[in-house]
Amino acid sequence: MHVKTGDKVKVISGKDKGKEGSVIKILSKQNRVVVEGVNMVKKHNKPSNTDPQGGIKDQEAPIDVSNVMLIDPSTNEPTRVGHKIVDGKKVRIAKKSGAQIDK
Repeated sequence: MHVKTGDKVKVISGKDKGKEGSVIKILSKQNRVVVEGVNMVKKHNKPSNTDPQGGIKDQEAPIDVSNVMLIDPSTNEPTRVGHKIVDGKKVRIAKKSGAQIDK
């Protein structure tokens, strides 16, 4: 998977095309990611001891990882991700600028 939790990504297709946000959660078996503020859905909650009010809440739903691109930290533009060995460690690099992606 080309993104990790905490990465800043841009949605490149779907109803939220053009929106940006950070990755909250990775669902690697389903090949999906949850991005902050993207693909919002209504969730109906029953009243409980922790939430006595219940009601309808907005929350993020997963989207396919192929619909997001990582944002290059140096140019703030979407870029593909490559890998390089630096000092014996495998690191991610931005294909557009060649900059190393810190994580």
